[in-house]
Amino acid sequence: MWTRQHKQRNTGRLIVPAITIVFLSYFGFHAYHGEYGIYSKYQLEGHIVELGEKLKTTTAQRVALERRVQMLREGTIEKDMLDEFARRELDYSRPNELIVTLQ
Repeated sequence: MWTRQHKQRNTGRLIVPAITIVFLSYFGFHAYHGEYGIYSKYQLEGHIVELGEKLKTTTAQRVALERRVQMLREGTIEKDMLDEFARRELDYSRPNELIVTLQ
């Protein structure tokens, strides 16, 4: 009786570890670079800091504008001061006036 002896292949032993490595590599890559990954978290934190600084400057501008508007309310400003303020903001003058700007 003849028996066939098969030589064992090493490729059969490598299939499961290879699939596991591919699987872990795929999810590891997306855990770092994905939309909700680690790298995106750092980008969002940087964006939060940038918007926080922009909020501070915008808030400071708003407070300054509110102070200027408060000065223009009736009863708190004289007509001469209002006239001077409007001329300066609109760059308007009469023909016989001399304008000196200080910056």
